[in-house]
Amino acid sequence: MLMRSKLFVPASRPELFAKATSGLADALSFDLEDAVPEARKGEARDNLAAYLRAAPSGLRQTVVVRVNAPGTVHFAADLDAVALPRTDLINLPMVEDPAAITEAATRLDRLDPAGRIRLLVNIETPRSLRRAADLACAHPRVAGLQVGYADLLEPCGIDRDDAAALAHIRVAVRLAAAEADVPAYDGAFAAVKEPEAFRAECEAARRQGFAGKTCIHPSQVGIANAAFLPRPDEVAWSRRILAAAAEAEARGLGAILVDGRMIDPPFLTRARAVVALSDLHAGTETQ
Repeated sequence: MLMRSKLFVPASRPELFAKATSGLADALSFDLEDAVPEARKGEARDNLAAYLRAAPSGLRQTVVVRVNAPGTVHFAADLDAVALPRTDLINLPMVEDPAAITEAATRLDRLDPAGRIRLLVNIETPRSLRRAADLACAHPRVAGLQVGYADLLEPCGIDRDDAAALAHIRVAVRLAAAEADVPAYDGAFAAVKEPEAFRAECEAARRQGFAGKTCIHPSQVGIANAAFLPRPDEVAWSRRILAAAAEAEARGLGAILVDGRMIDPPFLTRARAVVALSDLHAGTETQ
């Protein structure tokens, strides 16, 4: 699943739905939570469900729906309304306990018995950060972890621009996601008129192993799409590693040298991932 960019779309703004689907984002995140006032939750849910039922089956983007948090009065109704064939991921906010993920998955088992719809779990509280690996491993439906910076940092008085704090959070979340063999996705960047700062944050997240980033404005989409692709030199290096490894295997050799660097299994794992991502992007570009 290619999700370099995930564009937020308020479910209370149905006039934006078609415009969002015509854009370049890899994924669309229709939001029933923070972007929707309490008095309009039911209306937004109905609008989104109607749109998803009518959406063409060939829609290019991955469809994510951020529901209201487990334990809220809206959670069950949200899940019942949007667990539809066109929905790919349910984004669970404010999750701190693996039991909440199990509850969501059990409900999805009734709504989606084939197990096609998966869960994207937000890490946005101190407790969820501490328990991130448990959350990632809570159920096979979990497809990834996603950082929520505002809820995580603002109540603690931590500066959103503190690069060291962001790096600490990202590495912790990425390693937790890796324990479950799922990707991690970076959180939103609110300063939409600062594209170079957004680009720098995307590139930092990519270096720390993240697969993509939330976008809150269409102007951020192209930057994220470019930032979360392997660089051409990285792809070429990875292909050399894989070619050398195939030759060594044919000759019955173990560790190998590529351009003077010793290569063993961890490097092969990374090389395969880089080439797979490059090939996946190439495949989507030709569709």
